[in-house]
Amino acid sequence: MNKPTIIETPSGDRLAILPLADYERLAGAAEETGDVRAYDEAKRRLATGEDELLPAEFANRILDGESPIRVWREYRGLNGKDLAAKAEISAAFLSQIENGERDGSFGTMKKIAEALSVSLDDLA
Repeated sequence: MNKPTIIETPSGDRLAILPLADYERLAGAAEETGDVRAYDEAKRRLATGEDELLPAEFANRILDGESPIRVWREYRGLNGKDLAAKAEISAAFLSQIENGERDGSFGTMKKIAEALSVSLDDLA
């Protein structure tokens, strides 16, 4: 890496001028450091149980547009009646939400998320 040229602005700020290749190398290293921190944080969250990994077969169903509630319910091994009871809603209402026929209120979606042990974001 080349030695930077230092200039001083009229207001007294000192600035370093360096070749573009050196700047790009530094920016890349900073980005990599951020990626490593994010990876370490993800590993920590998995190790402490704050996050969990959803197997690809289930994740792909959500990515393909299937109801996240249905996918998480089936992943948790629950039938509609059991999840509805845990969320304190009717099985018919749960079915309508899963099928996209009705929207659940914030409170209802929160109850469903808690019953599935997931965040609201996981159901969006």
